[in-house]
Amino acid sequence: MSLDKDLHYREIYTKAVCGKGRKFSQVTNTVTPPHAPTSILGAWIINNQYDAVKAGDGVEVVGTYDINIWYSYDKNTKTDVAKETVSYVEGVGLSYLDKKHRPSTAEVTAVATQEPNCVEASISSRGDSVIIRVEREFKVEMIAETKIWVVVNPNGSDDFDDKQVDFGSSDDGDFEDLDPDLLDDDLN
Repeated sequence: MSLDKDLHYREIYTKAVCGKGRKFSQVTNTVTPPHAPTSILGAWIINNQYDAVKAGDGVEVVGTYDINIWYSYDKNTKTDVAKETVSYVEGVGLSYLDKKHRPSTAEVTAVATQEPNCVEASISSRGDSVIIRVEREFKVEMIAETKIWVVVNPNGSDDFDDKQVDFGSSDDGDFEDLDPDLLDDDLN
C-alpha cells in the first residue's frame, strides 16, 4: 500500500492544446455594381482564405473572400455579375486558456466550421447597391508548451519483465468488417 508521502512527482514540459475558442458571427457587406440593380438573381461567396494570428489572450482570424452578385438592371432587361473582394478580421476569444503555458511557444490555428455564406441579399433603400448579410463561424486552438505533473515510482517496476506481447495475428486482419463511416478523421 502506497501512502501519499511515498509518492514522487516529476514536472514535464510538453506541447499541448492550451487554449480553445469558437465564434459565430453575422456581418453585413455592401457591394455597389456598375449599374443600379433592378433585382437580385443570386449571391455567392467564394474563395475564402484566412490565417490565424495570436492577439493578446485571443486569436484573430484574418482573411478575404469574394462576393459575386448576379443581378438584373435596366428594368430587368439586362443582367451582369458584380464581383468584390472583402477583407475581414474576426477576433475570437478563448473560452479555455491554460494560464501556465509558455507564451513564447504559442502557435494558433483556425478552422472555418461554417464557411462565409450569404444568407440574404437585398437592394439598398437608395437603389444603387446590394446589401449582403453573411454568416460565418470559426474554431481556434492555441498550442504551446506547458508543464504537467506525473507521479513516478522511484523504485521502478518489474511488472513488464516477464510479459510478452504478440503483435502477430493468426488471421489476415484486413479489417474488412470495419465500417468506414465510424472512423473519425478529425480527432478533437
